[in-house]
Amino acid sequence: MKSFLKYILSITFLMGISASALAGGWVQKKGHGFFKLSQWWVIADQHFTDRGLIDPNTTNGIFNTSIYAEYGFSSRLTAIAYVPVFSRAYFNNTISGTTGELLVPGEAINGLGDVDVSLKYGLVTDGPVAVSASLLLGLPLGNASGGTAGNLQTGDGEFNQLLQIDAGKGFKVGKLNAYANAYVGFNNRTNGFSDEIRYGIEGGLTFLNEKVTGILRLYGIQSFKNGELTGGNSTSIFANNSQHLTFSPEINYHLNDRWGASFTYGTALAGQIIFANPSYSVGVFFKL
Repeated sequence: MKSFLKYILSITFLMGISASALAGGWVQKKGHGFFKLSQWWVIADQHFTDRGLIDPNTTNGIFNTSIYAEYGFSSRLTAIAYVPVFSRAYFNNTISGTTGELLVPGEAINGLGDVDVSLKYGLVTDGPVAVSASLLLGLPLGNASGGTAGNLQTGDGEFNQLLQIDAGKGFKVGKLNAYANAYVGFNNRTNGFSDEIRYGIEGGLTFLNEKVTGILRLYGIQSFKNGELTGGNSTSIFANNSQHLTFSPEINYHLNDRWGASFTYGTALAGQIIFANPSYSVGVFFKL
């Protein structure tokens, strides 16, 4: 049970990282950038099982305070970083339903989360569709086995490499500016973790005199289910075979040409070994 709870915390953490990618098929112009400070969290008392059913669990939570940054080094090359500067994971007391006895006391840990750094190269920057390729490196800087029993974590403990292709197009809906983007990527994972296909589509529309942008995202992870399964290795067990399909709407309010605020909601429409409760994120962003 403890290994399983550790597993779903890890995968939910990865969902937060996936939802933070903002650039799509476009790259930043040279000297331009985008920076965002956000707070993401999920509190869950139920999860999807390995058969896709929903079961209850001891209430778990994870909170990530993160910095996301993009900066254009040239007209085609953009550097991107996602840094959870503070991450808190916890679980509540486990109480017997028949005797009321405390079975497992609750615990919490605080620390740095896993960091993502990537380079995005614009393959097509002047055509009707913007196409880019990205190489992302996931650095295991978080705590993969915190708490008394090692079942709390702010990271997954493995170094992964994600190669991704994005394609995006801007267009008009009446007089309103809009865009659409799609991506697919292969995530190679180490330390006995299952490799993955990551994919997603999104669309956005700006209205109210360019003050508000609404975004709808649908993204997922499909596992190759090729992780190592060894009874004595909880890392391999909790990381293997997880997958999900998530719907995530977002609202961005532009205070002016440079500053803005955002709110994001995410919920798994289907999944295996993942929380069934929604996640939330609020943030402020700055355009350079």
